[in-house]
Amino acid sequence: MGKPLSIFLFSLLLINCVFSWKKDEFRNCNQTPFCKRARSRKPGECSLIATDISVKEGDLVAKLIQREKGVENSENQEQSIISKPLVLTLSAYQDGVLRLKIDEDQNLGPRKKRFEVPDVVLPEFLEKRLWLQRLKEEESQDGSGTLSVFYLADGYEGAIRHDPFEVFVRESGKNGKKVLSLNSNGLFDFEQLRENKEENEDWEERFRSHTDTRPYGPQSISFDVSFYEADFVYGIPEHATSLALKPTRGPGVEDSEPYRLFNLDVFEYLHDSPFGLYGTTPFMISHGKSRGSSGFFLLNAAEMQIDVLGPGWNDEFSSVLRLPSDQKRVDTFWMSEAGVVDSFFFVGPGPKDVVRQYTGVTGTPAMPQLFAIAYHQCRWNYRDEEDVYNVDSKFDEHDIPYDVLWLDIEHTDGKRYFTWDRVLFPHPDEMQKRLAAKGRHMVTIVDPHIKRDESYYIHKEASQKGYYVKDATGKDFDGWCWSGSSSYLDMLSPEIRSWWAGKFSFDNYVGSTSSLHIWNDMNEPSVFNGPEVSMPRDALHYGDVEHRELHNAYGYYFHMATSDGLVMRVEGKERPFVLSRAFFPGSQRYGAVWTGDNTAEWEHLRVSVPMILTLGLTGISFSGADVGGFFGNPDTELLVRWYQLGAYYPFFRAHAHHDTKRREPWLFGERNTKLMREAIHVRYMLLPYFYTLFREANTSGIPVARALWMEFPSDENTFSNDEAFMVGDALLVQGIYTERAKHVPVYLPGDQSWFDMKTGAAYKGGVTHKLDALEDSVPAFQRAGTIIPRKDRFRRSSTQMENDPYTLVVALNSSKAAVGELYVDNGKSFEFQQGAYIHRRFTFLNGKLTSSNLAPTGAGSNKFTSECVVERIILLGLFPQPKTALIEPANQKVDIEWGPLLLRGGKSSSVLTIRKPNVRIADDWTIKIS
Repeated sequence: MGKPLSIFLFSLLLINCVFSWKKDEFRNCNQTPFCKRARSRKPGECSLIATDISVKEGDLVAKLIQREKGVENSENQEQSIISKPLVLTLSAYQDGVLRLKIDEDQNLGPRKKRFEVPDVVLPEFLEKRLWLQRLKEEESQDGSGTLSVFYLADGYEGAIRHDPFEVFVRESGKNGKKVLSLNSNGLFDFEQLRENKEENEDWEERFRSHTDTRPYGPQSISFDVSFYEADFVYGIPEHATSLALKPTRGPGVEDSEPYRLFNLDVFEYLHDSPFGLYGTTPFMISHGKSRGSSGFFLLNAAEMQIDVLGPGWNDEFSSVLRLPSDQKRVDTFWMSEAGVVDSFFFVGPGPKDVVRQYTGVTGTPAMPQLFAIAYHQCRWNYRDEEDVYNVDSKFDEHDIPYDVLWLDIEHTDGKRYFTWDRVLFPHPDEMQKRLAAKGRHMVTIVDPHIKRDESYYIHKEASQKGYYVKDATGKDFDGWCWSGSSSYLDMLSPEIRSWWAGKFSFDNYVGSTSSLHIWNDMNEPSVFNGPEVSMPRDALHYGDVEHRELHNAYGYYFHMATSDGLVMRVEGKERPFVLSRAFFPGSQRYGAVWTGDNTAEWEHLRVSVPMILTLGLTGISFSGADVGGFFGNPDTELLVRWYQLGAYYPFFRAHAHHDTKRREPWLFGERNTKLMREAIHVRYMLLPYFYTLFREANTSGIPVARALWMEFPSDENTFSNDEAFMVGDALLVQGIYTERAKHVPVYLPGDQSWFDMKTGAAYKGGVTHKLDALEDSVPAFQRAGTIIPRKDRFRRSSTQMENDPYTLVVALNSSKAAVGELYVDNGKSFEFQQGAYIHRRFTFLNGKLTSSNLAPTGAGSNKFTSECVVERIILLGLFPQPKTALIEPANQKVDIEWGPLLLRGGKSSSVLTIRKPNVRIADDWTIKIS
């Protein structure tokens, strides 16, 4: 009776907590005490002043103390009082980055140190600190008080106003305009830790049936940040909403919630909502036509709520605040439950500069293996080995390439990770080897909840070593998830992360091979019977850190440890692939993320674009949405449209819930199979271009999928456009988001032409075109002045394309010029970090197409080579038609003729083509066209 009853009760729990998500399962701002308190504050209430300002060990240091006369006319005076001085530190770094830290003075107590998030900021960034030599004192031009000013970067200065305290970055000079500021609106507040309650004071917080003990009392921080000369602000994922963040407070904004940043397992999330989802990156970037871009990052892992304050929100306080009247700005209000102020100001001035500066702090995206950027086929769950082999063979039968087949939780022995159900998957290593023989890979899921079963070796060892997160009483935390009664590894501890990484060795993970990769799900962490389907905030981690302090970073450390494990198992010889649902700043260094449990609805297809673009803006370039929607059964048209758009996502995976109908591409009739096949073929054709863009992201942080305004920062028509996006700097893609659409408007920015990727037809830039909504593709255009590398022969997988020849598509601008790049390495190892790669620049100018080397020369520069050649060169926008093409200096003549733009995929226009020049991609060469 016991076991069936427990299974029955657990099933009811799943149904109640997971499969019937309701809005009231999660807290809003009014139900979140720190958010409610912070939002009740009025501009100008902060009465802190900066004193004892000096330069110490190359930083500006100061104390923040209460102005002696207190806060006048405040209804919330008790919230504003700082009983002990706070310590403020300003540090300047190369490339225009200012770091501001505000914390309690540890010499004055309390005994507990506030949590600072470790292992996010790069050690190499810390080495770029500028050593401040001196400060200059001056009176502010607006009469608002004394300033201490210092050099930040050429053209920029950092400054602190003394009374009331304000920190800002401005353009150099006494009259320099502000770029970014903190506490200009006087909303700063810092609740200090306490160890003793006042009489009749209740520190506990309650939500539904859960109680949070809060042993150190309220400890939130809040402050305002202003972005000057900004038209819009973007970033702070993860939310299913527009790219440009909408105001949440101010005139005309009724009953709006702030943007919540709290990693949660949200079932079937709503679109167009500020509600927080699976991951968090508290980084915001502004953009405006007059100045460009700037950015602000708060390194804090506690729950946050962020308001975007609409125009006029503080008009009644303008006489008190003395804000610059000659500068427009966007004001924001940041609220965090715990932690310290550890913030970074990025001066830009271009959007790519801001992203580069941010990823200079938190790291650029990891370089993936080539297979990982191809197509992935996933479902909860492929039933058994026979099902796996059948799906694999059907892809071949229908001439559809794919690279990765995924297994969800049902492949395990009773939800015990690192195990296999030996009835359904009796020969897992042989199964992987059969896929690997075709150049294909497999992914299995490994979640953070560990089944509490004494016969399960992972649990037994973790329990004996004391490796689990503790509850508030000091016992191993016990929560419910897929495996039933479960505990959660304390990934804040480096020792425990190292132990976990070792579990991925081939000896420990029996049945795994080097072609098996990992998927981390439920790592927010998800706890079905916990508050808001997560871990209690008073749970305890390594170093007596409360879960409230590090919640948003838990999944990050789990992702990190898993990635490290895949590197360790092959002794550092291959790059890992790990997909994570939860994320945090720095997650880009460890793998890919996806947008979670979306739904088979047109609106979810639509919102996938701003979600992916926002992730890219905040450093996480390798991201995608489940093609087709995880929940529900998409109608055939929606599924086809999703494949056509998803082929341009950086991470391209189809996935579905186990209650949905099977939806492999061949199950919808021959015509629809053809359409989905063509969409997948587009991705494989463009793999050389995508791989080159992933390398650009790896070196600069610039994302693969880009908001239009990132490439066209002066074009105001792009600032709020999130239905189209750029893939690199050369391709523009416009989704089709409505059922049975007849036409689709496409705005093509800039003053140059755009060439239809399918027909080669030219379209004028700077114009919105009303185009026919074609059944066989979504609109995609190549930008004039660019060169895109392709591979036009289709194989079963990307691995089998390794030695295939290239096609170069040259789209000429009005000056009859174009430029592009190609990056190639062995597609799997870390040898590229020692210079083992090919990096070429292709330039068309003055009737000549030239290939030149961009890779370093000298020792170690010839570790990788390729015999691949360029088989076709397509010329778009070249008039009049040339007659000859000569490969210099040998003057070898090659044919120019009319040929198809696309070798497969239905009808294709004829375009000028240089056939079989057969020049090697690794060589310098020039082709003269006349």
